Amino acid sequence: MNNLGGFFDQPKKRAELEKLEAQISAPEFWNDSEKAQKVVQQRSRIEKALSQQENFETAVSDAEVLFEFAETDASSLNELQSLIAKLESETAEAETQSLLSGETDANNAICSVQSGAGGTDAQDWAQMLLRMYLRWAERKGFKVEILDEQSGSEAGIKSATFRVEGEYAYGLLSAEAGVHRLVRISPFNSGGSRETSFASMFVSPEIDENIEIDIQDKDLRVDTYRSSGAGGQHVNVTDSAVRITHLPTNIVVTCQNQRSQIQNRAVAMQVLRSKLYELELAKRLADSADLEATKQDISFGSQIRNYVLHPYQLVKDTRTKFERSDVEAALDGDIDEFIKEFLLFRKGMNGKK
Repeated sequence: MNNLGGFFDQPKKRAELEKLEAQISAPEFWNDSEKAQKVVQQRSRIEKALSQQENFETAVSDAEVLFEFAETDASSLNELQSLIAKLESETAEAETQSLLSGETDANNAICSVQSGAGGTDAQDWAQMLLRMYLRWAERKGFKVEILDEQSGSEAGIKSATFRVEGEYAYGLLSAEAGVHRLVRISPFNSGGSRETSFASMFVSPEIDENIEIDIQDKDLRVDTYRSSGAGGQHVNVTDSAVRITHLPTNIVVTCQNQRSQIQNRAVAMQVLRSKLYELELAKRLADSADLEATKQDISFGSQIRNYVLHPYQLVKDTRTKFERSDVEAALDGDIDEFIKEFLLFRKGMNGKK
């Protein structure tokens, strides 16, 4: 078995690995530690992919042996069933990763959730959406850091910005960028009426220092203020929260959850760099619909996905038409199928261009 399912081009990956090993062996390699770290991470990803393929091949061979005994041996049958379930899960993950080949797909992600039309219900929905992505990241074993959070007037949140650290975090979460619509019986309406709420998810790749983004001091307005967090570890006792406005683009970024004003400013600048990079990508793709979902109003007719809790239970992606009835599971972070379906859909759309 030279190429399991077409997920890997093993000879190409081995050639890439040899080139990286040559770079790492060079005497001057560690002179630029940040660049060196990126190369080491790239090597690690390729080694993991090659190891994954070898494990697949070994597991398939083991399954063939177990299959011969499974008909007469109960323990072999149980072991075979467990092995098949594991293979199915790992194959699905590998197939998803094979759809991520963009320049920044392997990067960490900077995400923002914002409430839209729907008042208090929308702010509560934004908090539910934030929780969904935090639970999803937890399921994936990713690290999450809340950078900024603005509480709602009565409940929920107006907005939240968070960083997701993990392999292919940006590539995966880019499938979630757009407007999300919730239909339910409002817990904030004494009449028990059905309400429709909207919240949006914006995603940018975290950009390292090796990618040049021209940001001049004269183009920045920096404001400091006291944290408006809900309490606990996120309360600042000084005016250490930072808001940076990029005047030419009117992009505004904030950070309030670091220990000092200097740290908050550094993180806010990192978020700004990522957003400016995304803006530049959007300009390059101005003639395509790839980023259309992120440009629409957070209201009726612009959603990428509907979550219906009443009068029936259904989650449906408006782009791929993929749907599931277990809404609670999706809201608890079980959204990998939706992500994979969109990546397949996007690949198909790009293939038609």
